[in-house]
Amino acid sequence: MADALEPRELTTYFALMEAVSLLQHAVSQQLRAEGDLSYVQFELLARLADSPGPLTMTELADGVVYSRSGLTHQAGLLEKAGLVTRGPCADDRRATVVGITDAGRELVAKVLPGHVDAVRRLLFAPLSTSDLDALGAIMTRVRDHMRAEPPRSATARRSAKGGGVL
Repeated sequence: MADALEPRELTTYFALMEAVSLLQHAVSQQLRAEGDLSYVQFELLARLADSPGPLTMTELADGVVYSRSGLTHQAGLLEKAGLVTRGPCADDRRATVVGITDAGRELVAKVLPGHVDAVRRLLFAPLSTSDLDALGAIMTRVRDHMRAEPPRSATARRSAKGGGVL
């Protein structure tokens, strides 16, 4: 069994998790109020809006760190709302590509100013320029360390019935 976290590690871990939860809660409320979007729906639309073209479901799942089944459900809701399109991938018949529609781009443009305001007010306002640079460098290093692990989409899935790998 692993040793317990040291007091400094525990304090830092809880501060990070609480800050992330508070920020995500505030952003989620803003997105729901201004665009009737969940946070993950906004994240999917924003990634698609920022992409030069459609993305595969696997690329989206890895990018937003979301389960394949959850992403399929969210993409279906966004497609039904006319915000994205889904179709077969020209290069890989097993893959599905997702693209953003004009209505999806318009919705991102509508909610983005409030999103930026919430992030600046809650996350960046208490930071100096050097704090921001340090936080950016630290979080980039941590993210890159975590991303060095195989992507979640590369993990074998278990079947619902027998618990075996699909």
